[in-house]
Amino acid sequence: MTTPTPAIELRDVHAGYGRIEVLHGVSLRVPAGCVYALLGPNGAGKSTTLLTLGGMIRPTSGCVHVGGVHVNGAAPDKLARAGACRIPEGRGIFPNLTVSENLRIWTYATNHDPKRVEEQAFARFPVLGDRRRQMAGTLSGGEQQMLALSRALVSEPQILLLDEISMGLAPLIVASLYEVVAQLATEGITILIVEQFARTALAVADYAAVMTQGRIAAVGEPADVEDFVQEAYLGGVA
Repeated sequence: MTTPTPAIELRDVHAGYGRIEVLHGVSLRVPAGCVYALLGPNGAGKSTTLLTLGGMIRPTSGCVHVGGVHVNGAAPDKLARAGACRIPEGRGIFPNLTVSENLRIWTYATNHDPKRVEEQAFARFPVLGDRRRQMAGTLSGGEQQMLALSRALVSEPQILLLDEISMGLAPLIVASLYEVVAQLATEGITILIVEQFARTALAVADYAAVMTQGRIAAVGEPADVEDFVQEAYLGGVA
C-alpha cells in the first residue's frame, strides 16, 4: 500500500541564523487535510521551523518538502505555487491601506474577482465588512488577524502556515479565530499552527509535535503529547 504524500515534510533539517544553529535535525511529517500544532516554550525553534518551511531561512542540511515539492530556501512564490501560504507573526497587513484595499491587492496577480473576494471575507468575518473603509492599521489586533487570514485565503491555499495567531489577543478573540481554523480544516485545508499557548491549539488539532531546544521531543495525537507539553513548558524535556 502506497503511503500518501504528506502536505509538509522536514527530513533531518538543520538551520539557524549565521553561525548560530537553532534547529538540530528536525524531522516532521504533516498529513494532508489535518490541523497540526507545533508547540513548545519560547526559544524552542518553532518560528525558525516555520521560517525554514516558508523559504525565509535556507537549511544548512536536510530536506524541506511542501505539497510534495522540494523547497529548500526557495523563494516565497515557489511556496505559493506549491499551494502554501504563511501568515507571519505580526500579521503582515498593509496598515496604510483600507480593509478593502488589503483584500483587493492580493487579487491583482490572480484571476479572482475582487468583489467576490470581499464578499467571502465579509461573510466569514462580518466585522471586516463594517470596517471595509477603515485603515487596517487602526483595526484592533483581533480584526487585523481576521484580515490577515482573509487575505491569505484569496489564493485558495491547500496549506496554511500560521505563526502565533493568538499573540497579544484577548482569550475570546483567540477562541473565535480558532473556530475559523477548525472550519478551514473541514474545507480540506492543511493547517500547521505554531503556537506557544498549547491548550488553545490542542483543542482543534488532529496531531501535535512538541519542540524543545531545537529538536522534536514528541509527536502524536493531542492526548499522546499532553505529558510532554507539561514537561516542556515547566523546564524542558530531555
